[in-house]
Amino acid sequence: MVTTDNGTTKDDDGAAPDGPRRRRSRLLRGGVVTIGTVSALLAAMGLTVLGLGAADNAVAGYDASSWLWSTARSELARVNGITARVDTRVEVPQARSHPMQVVQTDRMLVLRDLNTGQVSSLDLATLQVTATTRTTPGLGVNVALHDDGAFVIDAVQGIVRQLDPRSLVPVGEPVRFPPGITGGAFDGRGRLWIAVPSEGTVTAITAGRLPSAVATAAGAGGISPARVRTVAVADPSHELVVSTLDDGVAVLDRTTSALTTVRGDEQRTVRLTMAGPGTLPPRTDGVLVPVTVPEARAVHVIGPDGAVRQFVVPGAGDRLGAAVAWQGRFYCADDATGTVYAFDADGKLVDTIAPAGVRGPLELEVRENRLFINAPNSATARVVDDRHAVRVVDKYVNDVLGGDPPPVAPPPPPRKPQVGRPGAPRQVIAAAGDAQVRVSWRPAPANGAAVTKYVVEGAGKTLEVGANQRSVEITGLTNGETYRFSVHAVNAKGAGPARMSNPVVPTAEVPDAPVRVTAQERPDGTVLVRWPAADGQGVKIARYVVTAVSAGTNAPAGEATGTELVVPAGELEYGTQYAFTVVAVNARGAGSKASPVSNTVVPYAAPGAPVDLRARTVADRPGTVALDWSPAAPNGRPVTRYLVEAAGRTTEVTDTRATVSGLGDGQSVQVTVKAVNEAGAGPAATETARTVAPPRVTVTGSTADATSVTLRFTVDAGGGQVTCTATTPGEPVAKGTCTSIRVPGLTPGTAYTFTVTATNAAGAGTASRAQPTAALYGIATCNNGPDGDQRTYCNADVDGRNGNEIFSVPRQDNNRQVGWAEPGTRLKAYCKRPGENVDSWIYNNQKQSTWWVRVDYKGQNYIPWAWLNLEGGDDITILPDC
Repeated sequence: MVTTDNGTTKDDDGAAPDGPRRRRSRLLRGGVVTIGTVSALLAAMGLTVLGLGAADNAVAGYDASSWLWSTARSELARVNGITARVDTRVEVPQARSHPMQVVQTDRMLVLRDLNTGQVSSLDLATLQVTATTRTTPGLGVNVALHDDGAFVIDAVQGIVRQLDPRSLVPVGEPVRFPPGITGGAFDGRGRLWIAVPSEGTVTAITAGRLPSAVATAAGAGGISPARVRTVAVADPSHELVVSTLDDGVAVLDRTTSALTTVRGDEQRTVRLTMAGPGTLPPRTDGVLVPVTVPEARAVHVIGPDGAVRQFVVPGAGDRLGAAVAWQGRFYCADDATGTVYAFDADGKLVDTIAPAGVRGPLELEVRENRLFINAPNSATARVVDDRHAVRVVDKYVNDVLGGDPPPVAPPPPPRKPQVGRPGAPRQVIAAAGDAQVRVSWRPAPANGAAVTKYVVEGAGKTLEVGANQRSVEITGLTNGETYRFSVHAVNAKGAGPARMSNPVVPTAEVPDAPVRVTAQERPDGTVLVRWPAADGQGVKIARYVVTAVSAGTNAPAGEATGTELVVPAGELEYGTQYAFTVVAVNARGAGSKASPVSNTVVPYAAPGAPVDLRARTVADRPGTVALDWSPAAPNGRPVTRYLVEAAGRTTEVTDTRATVSGLGDGQSVQVTVKAVNEAGAGPAATETARTVAPPRVTVTGSTADATSVTLRFTVDAGGGQVTCTATTPGEPVAKGTCTSIRVPGLTPGTAYTFTVTATNAAGAGTASRAQPTAALYGIATCNNGPDGDQRTYCNADVDGRNGNEIFSVPRQDNNRQVGWAEPGTRLKAYCKRPGENVDSWIYNNQKQSTWWVRVDYKGQNYIPWAWLNLEGGDDITILPDC
C-alpha cells in the first residue's frame, strides 16, 4: 500500500483498495468480562449444554444470541436476541478471579485469559475446546474474530498474527508494525483495522487463506494475512482511537481533537471543539459517528458530510461509556447509575433505560439486528431490537439448562382422600368374665370423614359407643354359653364393614384383677406400666391386657405375658395425660374385672429439630455468623434452651437466634442447633455460613493527566461492607468508590506508585499500580512591541531585563539568574510558588502575576508565570504548590 502526494491511497499492486463486497460481519465487537479459568468454564459448560437437542442447537447457532456475564452468580447466560430469553446458564466456579476477553461468532467462541495469556477456542455447536495457545499475559493483547479469521493483536510489540480459529495454529507470517499500535477490530467488510500512532496511520488487513488439514497437522500456515490499505490520518506520535465502520474506519486524533473517517476512496477530517478527551466505541453502526467526551458528558455526532451535532447526556460525573450507534440512535451508558440514555439522530433524548437495582459497569454489544445491554452485577439485561423495542432479560431464570434447582418446598398437603364409609376396625378382641364380656378394638380407617361412633353387636344386643371409647363391657350374659361380637364404625357417609371378635365363653372362674397399677413416663418417649401378678384362682394367668385412659379416650395400649408393659414411643400423644388399667386373662380366656386406674403420666421425648434454620454472614463484624430459626416441637416438655455448635465450640441460648463469633476470616463454618428439654437434646438442624473475608483488590487500569491519576479496580468484598482508599508516598489519602478513585494534587511528569486499599471488618486487601502523571509544558513567551526599543526587546538577552529570564529563586535577582529562554521555548513545568510580582506589559498581553513556575531549565529553576503560557488553557491552579 502506498500513499500518493494528494493523500489518496492505492494498493501496492495498483489494484483498487477494496475487493468484492463481503457479507456483513457477524461479529461486531467483543467485550471484557470477569470469569473464571477456561478449564473451569469448559467443565461446567460440558456438563450442562451437551444435552441440547437439535432445536436448541439451532438456537445456539443463530447469530442473534449472545453470551452475557453475571458477576454475582459467577456464570454465563446465553441470551436469544429474538425471544429475549436465556436458554442456557453456565455456572463458572471461582469466576471472579480472572478477567477474560470473550469474542464470538455464530459458531465459535474465543476466550483470552488476561491473567495467564491463554487463548482457548470453543465450538459453539458442541461447547468443546478445539485448541489453546499462549499469549503474553495482561492488558495489551487483543483478540479479534471474523468468519474464518482469528487475529491476536499484540499492541505493545506491534505484532498482528492470524490464527486458525479452530486449531489456533498460526496462518502464514505475522504482520509487523512499530511498537505501540492500537485498534484491532473488523469493519463490515471483514477488514481488520490497526492504528499506528507513531506513524499517524491506520492500516487495513485481510485474512490469509486458512491452511489445509494436512498443513495444520504439520504445524504449517496458509497464505499470510495482507495489508491492503494504509492511510495517513494524523501527525506522527498523536494519540489515536479507532472505531470500525460498515465500510472503513473512524480515527479520533485525541491530540488535536480531529476525527478522520475513511470510507471507500473517500477520506474526510473534521476538527472538533471538545471540553476534554474523547473516545469511540470499538465498532460504529451506520453513517453517523459519535465521539463521547465523558468529562463533559457530551456527545459530538459527525455525519458523512462532516456536519457536527452535539448533545449533552443527563446526569453528573465522568463515568460515561462511549456512545454506541445503533439503527439511527445513540445509546449512552452511565456506569455510575446503571442508566442507558437513548438519543435520536438530532440529539433528542427519546428513551431512558434505567433497570432497578443495576449497579456497576454496563456492557453494550451490537450483534446483528440486536443491541445487548448487560449489567454484569445485576440479575437482568436488556435486548434492543432494530425498531428500538427494549425487552428485559432475566439472566437468573431457572426453567433452563443450568438453572438453579427449585427451592426446597414444604411437603404438599396430603391429597384429600376420597370421602367414603369407614373401614373395619382392627383387632377386635373379646375377653370373657363372670356373666360378661369385655370387647376392645383398634381404630377403624376413617376414609375421609371422622368416625362418629362404633356399634358393637352380639348376644342379641346392640351398643353404640363414642369414637374414642374403644373398649366396652357387655353384661347380663350366661356363663357357659359361647358368644361372638361384631364391631363397625360409622361416619357421615354411613356404616362401615364389621369385624368379628374371637369366640368367648363367660364363666365364674375368672382371675382376680391386679390390685394396683403404676405408670412411669420415660425420656425416650416410652411409658412403663407395671402391676403385681394377679391371683388366677387356680388357673394360670395367660396374659394381661392394658388399656390407656385419657380425656375422652379409652383404648387398648397393648398386651403382656409378664407384669409390665412398655408402650412404645409415639404410640401415645406427647404432652397428653394418660392413666392405665389392666385386665388379667387366664388360660381359659376368662378375664378379670379391670384393675384400679394407675397414676397419671404425661409421655414426653426429646424435642424435634429447630425449623427453618438460617445462617448468614455478619457484614460488619469479623469472624461472625448470625443464626435464626423457628421453635422446635417440644414433644411433651417445654424447650428450656438451644445448643448452638460451630467450629468445635458449643453455646447455649434461650432465644431462637444467636450470633457465633471468634471464627476465622473467610471461614466457611457448619453450624448445628439442637433444642433441649427434660428429655435432653433433640436432633440437629444444620446450615453452613461464611464469615467475612478480607477483601481482594484487582487494579484493572489507570489514566493520568498532569496533576491527577484515576485508578480503576474491582473489589471482592468478601461478604462485608467495604470502603476503599488510594495512597502514594508523600500525598494525602484519596477516597472514592470501590470501582475508581481519583488522586489529585500530583506533580506533573512524575512517576508514582499507588496502593489501592479495600477495608472491611475482616481486614484490608491491597493492590499496587505504577502510573506517571503526564508532563505539563509551558511556552516561554515574549512578543516584540510596535515602537522603538519595543521592537527588539525580545530578540536577545542584552540587559538582563527583557522577559523570559530564569532564576534559581522566585524573584528577579541578577545574582540568582541562571539563564534566559528564547521566546517560543517549550519548558516542562513542575509546580508553582508565590514570589515577586511580575508584569509582562505588552510583551505578553499585559499578563501580571506573583506566581512563579518551577521549570526544567538547567535543573529545576523558576520563571515568572507572566512570561510562561501553560499549554492546555494556561490554568495556573492545576499546578501543585512547590
